[in-house]
Amino acid sequence: MPVKRLLTEFGMGSSLRRQDYTEAAVRAVKDALWHNSINLAELFGKDKSEMIIHVDVGVAQPEQVDTDKVAATFPYGQVTVQCHAGGLDAPRADGGAPTVMANVAISVSLDVEERT
Repeated sequence: MPVKRLLTEFGMGSSLRRQDYTEAAVRAVKDALWHNSINLAELFGKDKSEMIIHVDVGVAQPEQVDTDKVAATFPYGQVTVQCHAGGLDAPRADGGAPTVMANVAISVSLDVEERT
């Protein structure tokens, strides 16, 4: 059966004072998940563990994201995380360290039968 993308959700997260790119990414994932309750697997008679979840993370310093910690945010599914240059390091008015902002796009796919 072919793998079909069935859902895409977006989120934004930040690290206000610690410049923690991983925490900003985790918060962005939680923001995206907060927007919905995904019953996708059950709709297709599948187990939640069969969901194929791909997370694209955009932050100013992608090499500083611990992708295993981001993936661990999901309670089930087969999760992959890929980091890209993006997001924003927002300067602070007082000249201090910037606020780190992360954006994520979460795509959920399933191996489903095509209708003819």
